[in-house]
Amino acid sequence: MEIEEKIRTLRESLHEHNYLYYIKDSPEISDYEFDQLLNTLVALEHKYPEYFDPNSPTQRVGGGITKDFKTRSHRYPMYSLSNTYSKEELTDWANRVEKVIGDAEYAFTCELKYDGASISLTYENGKFVRGLTRGDGSLGDDVSTNLRTLPTIPLTLKGDYPPLFEIRGEIILPLDGFQALNEQRIQRGEEPFMNPRNTASGSLKLQDSSLVANRPLECFLYALASEDLGVDTQMESLEKSRKWGFKVPDTAKYAGDLEEVFQYLDYWDKNRVHLPYEIDGVVIKINRFDQQKILGHTAKSPRWAIAYKFQAEKATTKLEAVSYQVGRTGAITPVANLSPLILSGTKVKRASLHNSEQIEKLGLRIGDCVYVEKGGEIIPKIVGVVNENRPEVTHQIKFINHCPECHSVLVKETGEAQHYCKNQYGCPPQIIGKIQHYISRKAMDIDGLGNETVALLYHQGLISNIADLYELKRAALLPLDRLAEKSVDNLIEGVEASKKKPFSKVLFGMGIRYVGETVAKKLVNAFPTIDLLSEASREQLIEVDEIGDRIADSLNEYFVAPSNIDLINRLKKSGVQFHNEISSFSSDILKDKKFVISGVFENISREELKEKIEYLGGTVMGAVSAKTNYLVAGKGMGPSKRIKAEKYNIPVIDEASFFELVNI
Repeated sequence: MEIEEKIRTLRESLHEHNYLYYIKDSPEISDYEFDQLLNTLVALEHKYPEYFDPNSPTQRVGGGITKDFKTRSHRYPMYSLSNTYSKEELTDWANRVEKVIGDAEYAFTCELKYDGASISLTYENGKFVRGLTRGDGSLGDDVSTNLRTLPTIPLTLKGDYPPLFEIRGEIILPLDGFQALNEQRIQRGEEPFMNPRNTASGSLKLQDSSLVANRPLECFLYALASEDLGVDTQMESLEKSRKWGFKVPDTAKYAGDLEEVFQYLDYWDKNRVHLPYEIDGVVIKINRFDQQKILGHTAKSPRWAIAYKFQAEKATTKLEAVSYQVGRTGAITPVANLSPLILSGTKVKRASLHNSEQIEKLGLRIGDCVYVEKGGEIIPKIVGVVNENRPEVTHQIKFINHCPECHSVLVKETGEAQHYCKNQYGCPPQIIGKIQHYISRKAMDIDGLGNETVALLYHQGLISNIADLYELKRAALLPLDRLAEKSVDNLIEGVEASKKKPFSKVLFGMGIRYVGETVAKKLVNAFPTIDLLSEASREQLIEVDEIGDRIADSLNEYFVAPSNIDLINRLKKSGVQFHNEISSFSSDILKDKKFVISGVFENISREELKEKIEYLGGTVMGAVSAKTNYLVAGKGMGPSKRIKAEKYNIPVIDEASFFELVNI
């Protein structure tokens, strides 16, 4: 077979398998087989660069750098939608439509309003050409390089597509992916993202497309734009889009009259909490395209569509004061102290203000009457000021310049929204937070020692860093309040037992910035002792899988600090494991198998089960998806994971079945 033909065949095969996996949820080959095909294509494209294609499946891994996102014109304007929050206003809109259309029959489509970042994709002769953000509706930023990394955006199309068209959609970050992303950031010592919508939007403007490729973004498509689409209605256009290879959720519904529209609204207002992604309402459209043309547009929005926004539970209260919290990494978070109110059945007295920019954006002042709602139905947030009720006397909020705990000068670095206290070795909340991280379940998991006890020991002057834990004496602990004799014995035994924890746990527990649980495992596999790791150059570190410039720089900075060198030496003397014991026996019995663990088990802890799976070559995921091979279910597992497993035909096995699977 000619090289060019071989490359073309591989690309077509990989595009088809990508479509079956991400769009149809019905893969025909294993992840391993897909990776083998992809690796073959990568090698051929590297050897024969003259056959480069920007829409090759190899471009999905990212790596392209965009310094400046060029602004381009939308071929067809991206209008915003008029909003309504009441069925009465929706009825008024329908009456206006009827006046224009006259006696002709008309119907509606109802579609969920995804809460993400709007984009427009252009396809020419079945090939992805470019993708633009919405921008101001007329001009958008070209984010094509980043969009090519999303597996739910087809690079080549199937079927009878028009020669040139645009399709509009929303980039969203599913809730499971958002939670997993934030857990990784917290492990690395970074501040968690605020919400899925802003994270999705910000991801599109990252300069390094490989970072975008590592985020679990998805693209839902909902509107076609072209001179000749070959379809007459919105419902037909959605079905066509599916056939061409786009991801179009099946939640859209044809509604013959307003009563059916209202039924759809009522259903999703009640059931939206069960969706795996966030929505903020429903979009109602006139179904027929010829009637849409008759209705036309205003300067800002189409007359043939309207967005019905769900009411978030919101209440008003007084902003009494702003206090400030210091996190383990030194990040300063302003907190609104409110007059107590009941919201979604719970008493709310405080709300996060995130950072100084958020305070300025809202124009907050002490004494203001403010609107408070539950963000994402969970976290209380201030969403605005009741300006008409603003008291005569209010006080400007002046963001602090010094740490509220240690009084060090705060630093706000370029590009950062957060202020930081850099006094990591002298600031009490940072010191306590680092020790609490070290003893946590995913790190050293020290029995008999909890967060409150760590704070007590620090304030009593018994510990000021993690090495001090190994020098605690029973006699010094017994006089302390809240520590009975049995509690002291458990604490001492727990600390002693932690000396047997593997090197990867120790490294993760040390709290080096950006070194999360997974990164720690990769580092100890590459550098089996703390001495080899501490002496590794920046170049040597970057050669390790998943270790980039930022992590390498953080490690180098950590290991040259005298206080950290002293800490490591003390931990060594205490007997903590600083070498990776490589077993003489290894197994790949679970190679390429992906597991999700949920519930409580009788004979093994969840952490031990995770280690067992990883030791046998498997991977443990945080959430059930089409990629999952097994869901290991213990007692108390919630119904949502089982429902999702059944959807994807994923085997649900118990503890005993797992051990049978691995012949233990």
